[in-house]
Amino acid sequence: MPAESQNKDEDASPQQFVVLRRLPAPALRPFVTEICGYRETAGGHYRQVEYAPLAMPLVINFEAPFTIALGRTPGEDDRYDSFAAGLYAGPVLIDSFGQCCCLQVNFTLAGARRFFRMPLSELTDRMVPLHDVLGPKGQALREMLGNEPDWDRRFDLVEAFIVRRLASAPVQGPQVAWAVERVLESGGKVRIGAIAADLAWSRKHLADRFRDATGLSPKMLARMARFNRALELSRRGNDSWAGIAADCGYADQAHLAREFRDFAGTTPSTLSA
Repeated sequence: MPAESQNKDEDASPQQFVVLRRLPAPALRPFVTEICGYRETAGGHYRQVEYAPLAMPLVINFEAPFTIALGRTPGEDDRYDSFAAGLYAGPVLIDSFGQCCCLQVNFTLAGARRFFRMPLSELTDRMVPLHDVLGPKGQALREMLGNEPDWDRRFDLVEAFIVRRLASAPVQGPQVAWAVERVLESGGKVRIGAIAADLAWSRKHLADRFRDATGLSPKMLARMARFNRALELSRRGNDSWAGIAADCGYADQAHLAREFRDFAGTTPSTLSA
């Protein structure tokens, strides 16, 4: 599962795992942001951390399971093989021990709603087994990919599966897709009341549609979008925290720090160190 990685062995090196990435075909880019292959090549303890990610992953695992926990250190009872995951407004901690190999598809919110064909509230704060989200077709896909040793061919096969499933899926109404995109494109700075007014919807109806389409309330999605924008700017290293807070629409730097504690479980300065 490609993410921000922390190799936990003192003598470990980046060569102990391999990450392969493919941008999806142009027709898939409104629905899929990236397809990745991940393979560990040596024993060790690897920790990966994702901070309130806005993509929704489908992980198809071929070897040992990951241990994954939301907002805490994973334990022995937190093992996950192949699964889909919804949005979580906090840090996701992922441990592995040198035997993991998987293919991961990162869906946009619109892509996940259409591909999984269920309200995304059913995936929020959860890792749901592959069979429960895709049924026998998901198991057949895993077997087909597992039997194919070539990664390029694996990427081709999973892209073809996604294209077929999206083509036969019901299309959601354009209003909520437009509303979600406004929140994301603004970095969470757009006023939720203004979106409801533009659609002539009540705030309750807007919230219900957002939970179906994203798994979150409009306000929470906006907070996550703003946090992700601040995190992106901090990694560029070309502005102060006070400047980032102002650019992203936080009331002040203290407000930004509180949001980082909620979504990352740590302080801004720790993440940028």
